[in-house]
Amino acid sequence: MPRPHKPRLVSAMPRFTYFKPTGIPVPLLSEIVLTVDELEAIRLKDLEKLEQNECATRMNIAQSTLQRILVSAHQKIARSIVEGKALRIHGGPYALEGEVLCARCRRRRRFGQAAVENCPDCNNMRK
Repeated sequence: MPRPHKPRLVSAMPRFTYFKPTGIPVPLLSEIVLTVDELEAIRLKDLEKLEQNECATRMNIAQSTLQRILVSAHQKIARSIVEGKALRIHGGPYALEGEVLCARCRRRRRFGQAAVENCPDCNNMRK
């Protein structure tokens, strides 16, 4: 079994999560899913113009992982535009800054104030 993805830090959830070409009804469109972490990588690198090492640091991932995420995101965006497909932003292995992902039940929750606390969903201890 492959090891689970380490959550990639995302500063905020996107305000807009669906884009489609005009003139084509939604039921007739095929869809491409861009993950939230892919969008964050695009935002940091292409909009904020950060160097790859800074983007990787902010997302808490290796620079090689960031490069793979960027290649995937660019391909999806290009395919959506060129082939006239809808683009949905959804999912992916991400955590919002200030969140923690429980290792046992994989649910996200906000960081608590205590150094050690139990996950409210499965009672797993976080140290």
